[in-house]
Amino acid sequence: MLLIVAAAMISLNACGQNARDVPVKVKTGFDQTFPGAEKVTWGKENATEWEAEFTFNSKSYSANYKSDGTWVETEYKIEANEIPAAIANTLNKKYPGYKVTGSEVSETPEGKVYEIAIKTGNKKMKVALHEDGTPVKKEAASERKAEKDQAFPKS
Repeated sequence: MLLIVAAAMISLNACGQNARDVPVKVKTGFDQTFPGAEKVTWGKENATEWEAEFTFNSKSYSANYKSDGTWVETEYKIEANEIPAAIANTLNKKYPGYKVTGSEVSETPEGKVYEIAIKTGNKKMKVALHEDGTPVKKEAASERKAEKDQAFPKS
């Protein structure tokens, strides 16, 4: 029983870092980028990155920062009607008959990429495209990890 309690405490500590544990430079970078963010929770993405999950402008976001405060990536979900026309056109041409089941925007210093989950029948895939509709990559659902599937829940 004691082992179960200890394991649960370790697990909870790993999932949600106390905001006071976040380096000042990380908090400062975050506050400058997302003033007014609400419901902010912090966690360690890996040994050198911090991740904030929060609400901003009525949307759920996640943003990653290096320990020195350097911004790495921001992700947020969008509705199908928010997908830019150039991307919708590419999807219609390259994947006729597919339905959008989830969509997310990933912004990095290199630019913005739209990650779109699509489905037809039993065939599912995730397609990443630049804002102008140029494909970046595609993955069949069987190639994705379970945690990525959770990012695009079924409609």
